[in-house]
Amino acid sequence: MESKPTVAVITGASSGIGEGVAWRLARKPGTRLVLVARREDRLRELARRLPCETTWIAADLTEPDAPGRLLAHVQEHHPPINLLVNNAGAAWRASFGDGGYENVRRTMEINFDAVLRVTETFLPMLRSTAPSSIVNIASTAGRISRPGAGAYSASKYALIGWNDSLHLEELPNGVHVGLVLPGFIKTEGFPADELTAKFATRWMVSDVSKAAEAVYETAILGKAERYVPRPYALIAVMKILAPGLVRKILSGGAGKAMTTKTGADAAEQAEKTRT
Repeated sequence: MESKPTVAVITGASSGIGEGVAWRLARKPGTRLVLVARREDRLRELARRLPCETTWIAADLTEPDAPGRLLAHVQEHHPPINLLVNNAGAAWRASFGDGGYENVRRTMEINFDAVLRVTETFLPMLRSTAPSSIVNIASTAGRISRPGAGAYSASKYALIGWNDSLHLEELPNGVHVGLVLPGFIKTEGFPADELTAKFATRWMVSDVSKAAEAVYETAILGKAERYVPRPYALIAVMKILAPGLVRKILSGGAGKAMTTKTGADAAEQAEKTRT
């Protein structure tokens, strides 16, 4: 992937990590991009500014015809893609007692089901352009759950499990399947002021450029998995080695701090609306 021109579909590209990935890939010579999100005005403006051949399509990925529309757009306007970045998603904060099954259902619909449907649609094309890549944007919430974020964590746990299986299944076909797990990412929708103001929590916050670089390393350089920021990998290790301690921490002050509005997960910038 490093030496060949990149033709990529990026979902959730209208802001945040998706927009950052578009800018990072645009620096690679020969790149062509297809931007996907619901906000047509943002996509049009981003496509105009990017320094590479770029088209866009406004789509709600939960709609039944969305994957087919994306495929038709690529077939009309671009060569076959060799990179799919599954970034679109959403988070609606609620305890299970308050949000119930409906909150889990709608979160899974965009964060898990839509990813599978888009991937299924483009997988034959990605096999035909191998070596090619799929990058799934999960979350550190897919390794450790916080109060009020059970639906979101469930969707990302599911995404990680499926990603790991698909990685092994597609190796023989030349399709690299990689995973990026963001923690708190400073964006317009998530300024993270409360976290960055304190020395003890400043390390927890990263920025869009670092997340975009992690996606680039996974997609183009073939990395299997990247945490952003990197120290978040230690949290996953702690969850395995000391689950009781992690639960104690999350049930105390740290857990409460991480469930405030400012502490919403950065992968979708905590806008409580779908990208």
